[in-house]
Amino acid sequence: MTGGRTRTIAATALLAAATLGAGAAAWAAGGEPVHITRQNWTFSGMLGKFDAAQLQRGFKVYTEVCSRCHGVKRLAFRNLAQPGGPEFPEAGVKSLAADNYKVDAEPNDQGKVLKRPAVLADHIPSPYRNEQEARASQPGGALPPDLSLITKARGVESQAPFYMVPLTMLRDILSAYQEGGADYVYGYLTGYKTPPDKVKVPDGMNYNEAFPAPHFTAMPNPFAGGDGLVQYDDGTPGTVGNYARDVTAFLAWAGDPGLAERKRLGLLVMLYLLITAVLLYFAKRRVWSKAH
Repeated sequence: MTGGRTRTIAATALLAAATLGAGAAAWAAGGEPVHITRQNWTFSGMLGKFDAAQLQRGFKVYTEVCSRCHGVKRLAFRNLAQPGGPEFPEAGVKSLAADNYKVDAEPNDQGKVLKRPAVLADHIPSPYRNEQEARASQPGGALPPDLSLITKARGVESQAPFYMVPLTMLRDILSAYQEGGADYVYGYLTGYKTPPDKVKVPDGMNYNEAFPAPHFTAMPNPFAGGDGLVQYDDGTPGTVGNYARDVTAFLAWAGDPGLAERKRLGLLVMLYLLITAVLLYFAKRRVWSKAH
């Protein structure tokens, strides 16, 4: 028994040492950690949901600023009219698809693939036909990523000391924190700054304090034009902060269009389990009351 306990303690110590060693190695490789400020999103928490007006503004920012380089190929035009999303009128989405986008039609009798106007069932076409064309259009051959799942593919790292990690994990569980990717994207879009005096940015790169050290990113500042770059139809001020927040919310929805329904179902399941637990408790007391 003593030997087993000793081996358990030794294994735990080795695991802790390995974890701390890995953290130290990551620190050494990546430099000091990047601080990403948590934002207040309408879709955060167990009861959060997307704001249709914000998603409509975010789609406008995406189409006027981001769509020149980045696609959202996992989104279909019909998604833009569905409940829980931007909720554009279906007739407006049909007109948008048909008037502004062309997609491949079925091969004709000669086997040629022609273009036709897009319909609701089509996915939103990417700006480039393939990866090679995308790379050739960018300085230095950088590949613009598809943004459909960008908020799922990105996240934030905890900067808490290792002994505080369990508490931060518990806090995130209780608050249902899932917005790390959105926080990062927003931080990235607003992170373009003038580099420090001693930092020389390589040609074709840009300085972004939210990007991992040494903070050089190939993507130029999409909002370099400043405020007024995009004119909102609902009177919302056209500021860089609003552009970044709205397009981030739109991309968060693009990566999880069923968020509202998923949260609703989750709450129903939790309520069901709670009621079941209460009923089982009283049933146990009734069954075993005669045994005592």
